[in-house]
Amino acid sequence: MEIPSGWAWATLGDVASWGSGGTPKSGVAHFYGGDIPWVVSGDLNDETIRSSTSSITTEGLKSSSAKWVPEGSVLIAMYGATIGKLAITGRPLTTNQAVAFASPHEAIIDKRFMFWYLRSQRDALRKTGKGGAQPNISQTILKAWPIPVPPLAEQCRIVEAIEGHLSRLDAASANVKRCTTRTDHLWKSTLNSVAEGVLPGRKVNSETLFISEVAEVGGGIQKQKKRSPVRNVFPFLRVANVARGSLDLSDIHEIELFDGELEKHRLERGDLLVVEGNGSPDQIGRAASWNGAVKDTVHQNHLIRVRPGNLLLPRYLELIWNSPLVIDQLRKVARSTSGLYTLSTSKVKAVRIPVPSLQDQMALVEIADTRETCLSSARSALQHASARSKSLRQAVLSRAFTGQLVTQSPADEPASIVIERMRAEREAQGHKPKRVARHPRRTATTDAPPQPPASSSLSPTNAVQQELPL
Repeated sequence: MEIPSGWAWATLGDVASWGSGGTPKSGVAHFYGGDIPWVVSGDLNDETIRSSTSSITTEGLKSSSAKWVPEGSVLIAMYGATIGKLAITGRPLTTNQAVAFASPHEAIIDKRFMFWYLRSQRDALRKTGKGGAQPNISQTILKAWPIPVPPLAEQCRIVEAIEGHLSRLDAASANVKRCTTRTDHLWKSTLNSVAEGVLPGRKVNSETLFISEVAEVGGGIQKQKKRSPVRNVFPFLRVANVARGSLDLSDIHEIELFDGELEKHRLERGDLLVVEGNGSPDQIGRAASWNGAVKDTVHQNHLIRVRPGNLLLPRYLELIWNSPLVIDQLRKVARSTSGLYTLSTSKVKAVRIPVPSLQDQMALVEIADTRETCLSSARSALQHASARSKSLRQAVLSRAFTGQLVTQSPADEPASIVIERMRAEREAQGHKPKRVARHPRRTATTDAPPQPPASSSLSPTNAVQQELPL
């Protein structure tokens, strides 16, 4: 990648001092719950961090490789799904071994510039993760990672521009999220109107009946080893295929059927498929009508089939079934003494629904479908806006680190000159023996905890001289 004049290539190891933390021995109660904040990768949320979900004691700190991280350091997660998650320390703290920390050499790199550069590299860093189910990156990878270094003054201008653009995108994204929530509320309100029989200018007359009075309720086929598809193979719908009010047919499994089973279990267009169980009370009993898209399809036993009779329109049944009126009933009948939520054919048969005339059902469905069309258009526009926001974020970061986000100034001291000066200072001191800091011997009666560093123990210049491999 070509960089502007005045910039210089370096590695993350050149521009910062790196380290990682450790974990006190588990199961030792007096190592945990102290007043030392102990950050794990789940605490990193791409923001300044001042607190943590866990803490350790002085004894826990001494017993492990955990160490104090100075304020103003950049933290990065190295393991699993959180690889590349970031934070900047807003106070001294400690971390476990899954979190690496970098204390930037302030003569060369601004901490927020480094933070945003690492954010732009997150996807690339994740691709380097090794280790199968729990991939990880290492400090070796991080230290060798290349970074374009502009002059310090330009770094500050770049950070200001990045945060200004992203702040506006954050505001736009928050508005998109609010609008999306609003469309969801409007659709629930529409479903309520159908269930309550509200038409323009009037409310329809309905009779409240049990499902068993107006529909046929049946179970499905249990998937077993003997049903591995071999000869009599047919499409097989699962819970994963049924969302609330829609079907996902992108991945339909197959199953072996035996004599007479297809005639017994074949789905008909308009059958309502109800999810029998779900860990979430918000998802229990979610349902969608079968659209007949795939011929000779059957369903698993964790889906309950509700086949409407002559008094119900299939679309009307689908709408009211997914309305708060019926969902509240399903939560009540589905909850067991163990706290789990599950339905059965008998529980479904006992659900009571409003049944207006077929003419009124058609009128209610027509209004709901018109509103759904409008809301679907709105959701599509909001999804496009969300994708556009994500694309713009990536574009901002890409332009920032290729010198296209702000203008260069000839008054800025080039990064290459700073690096050369650091090299010269290091060479001038290269033959001098390193001074070893001597610490007072800790006596048996000394029990004061090690103090967190207020900042890096080295001045920016000396830090670069010792850390920059030039």
